[in-house]
Amino acid sequence: MKPAPFAYERTRDLNAALSMLAAGSGSAKIIAGGQSLGPMLNLRLVQPELIVDISGIAELKRAEVSGNELVLGALVTHADIEDGRIADVTRGAMRAVAANIAYRAVRNRGTIGGSLSHADPAADWISALSALGARLTLRSLSGTRAMAIEAFVTGALESALHAGEIVEAIHVPARAASAHWGYAKSCRKTGEFAHAIGAALIDPAAGSARIVIGAIDAAPIVVSDAAELFGGRITADYKQRFDVRVADALLVKAGIDDTAQRHIHVGVLRRAVQEAAA
Repeated sequence: MKPAPFAYERTRDLNAALSMLAAGSGSAKIIAGGQSLGPMLNLRLVQPELIVDISGIAELKRAEVSGNELVLGALVTHADIEDGRIADVTRGAMRAVAANIAYRAVRNRGTIGGSLSHADPAADWISALSALGARLTLRSLSGTRAMAIEAFVTGALESALHAGEIVEAIHVPARAASAHWGYAKSCRKTGEFAHAIGAALIDPAAGSARIVIGAIDAAPIVVSDAAELFGGRITADYKQRFDVRVADALLVKAGIDDTAQRHIHVGVLRRAVQEAAA
């Protein structure tokens, strides 16, 4: 199947791209790597009147450490992170996540900003970056605004992006030396979308834990103070204290009624916790 006809513009200027997007009044779409939008165009799930190609905008490819965080432009690719071309303030966490996204051809072209903008609950960065406590800068002609990733993703394929607005940058806090990281997902075969994701950032020294259950038919479940999953406190033996009943209850509260599906999600989250403790 081929996409419906559309006009195409490519620009190297961010303000020009934002102007085109605003003038489109909702009928324009941004494209960069095209790994999400391309298939949707071919299936005619979206039929924009204008495609604005931002892949040549240099300021959206920046990557720098600023203070205690990594600032990534929206056009940084998964492969940039996987190959170590980007400073990894998460001490290997982001690099490991990137290396297991789909296939190498997808990672070469797919961008971190595009993945987040698409807001697919089965995508890796939504869950991983939520667990890492990352936030976004969104930009339009009227200015910029910032928000946490868990506030940005409002549902399956739904985000807080306003008309005429794009993801400009991702801000990832440095991972503390005492913090443990675990990330696990379940796929039918390598490269396919996950049907369960678990992410865990646990710091026994600080007594804190941040847990994410992703790849559900809604926004990921983000538990920023996850002591309840570990008997009420985070200690060095958190692996043994992980309570599957509390995890299951979180899924029930999120509206997942299928017992087998909940079992898979809880098992994947337990793997993430075990990886963190390894």
